[in-house]
Amino acid sequence: MKKLAIAVAAVALLAGACSANDQASTSPGSGGPAVPSPAGSSATGTLTVFAAASLTESFNELGKEFEAAHPGVTVKFDYEGSSALVQKLDNGAKADVFASADQANMDKATQGGVIDGQPTVFATNKLAIAVAKGNPKGIKTFADLNKAGLTVVVCAAQVPCGSATKKVETNTGVTLKPASEETDVKQVLAKVQSGDADAGLVYVTDATSAADKVDKVDFPEASGAINNYPIAVVKDAPQAALAKEFNDFVLGAQGKAELTKIGFGPAQ
Repeated sequence: MKKLAIAVAAVALLAGACSANDQASTSPGSGGPAVPSPAGSSATGTLTVFAAASLTESFNELGKEFEAAHPGVTVKFDYEGSSALVQKLDNGAKADVFASADQANMDKATQGGVIDGQPTVFATNKLAIAVAKGNPKGIKTFADLNKAGLTVVVCAAQVPCGSATKKVETNTGVTLKPASEETDVKQVLAKVQSGDADAGLVYVTDATSAADKVDKVDFPEASGAINNYPIAVVKDAPQAALAKEFNDFVLGAQGKAELTKIGFGPAQ
């Protein structure tokens, strides 16, 4: 009986030791299976994104979502006309990601050697007419923008919304006589909101995001001047790893969902 008791005790001790070893093998640094790490990069710091002004609302939301998934990361945006952003990059401004409102300005950045890799189109957009709430001037068509007594504002020709406007003018044979040509689409929208203009050519997404302040007039000719929106990592990006992650984030399901909310079309 004494020998039996000793044998039982030995078996119990051996089982306990095996159990302890099994637990230790799943701990970090044990040489056994690793515990899955949290989602997202371990990089921290500030990610600088140069983005077309028309991306303001959707990218602000995506920035918050990206920060939530990357503790210790702050996303800083510079929103301007795409042509102005390309000029900044050409002049040596530091950024990690560039998102343009048209292919032409992304091509300029690529040809200027400031883009790393191949840009990818992530969304499309088209023009709409922004008017005061209730549309007091009764604007219904693109041609109506030439009515006598109307104050109309557009984007400058070098800005994507301006080049789209020029394309619609060419396609329709209607030449506008704007009171001013603005350096980005948000400035056009602001003039309509303030009452300084009766109407302005903006993107569908801008008019949608400001639906509490302006009304949107769609016109069929806008479909003939659709803008592609490409995104790319900037060459020698200070936060290259995070830049790649943000680029992929915009191209992914969350990015598409946020962009669709305010009317961006899918990549073509």
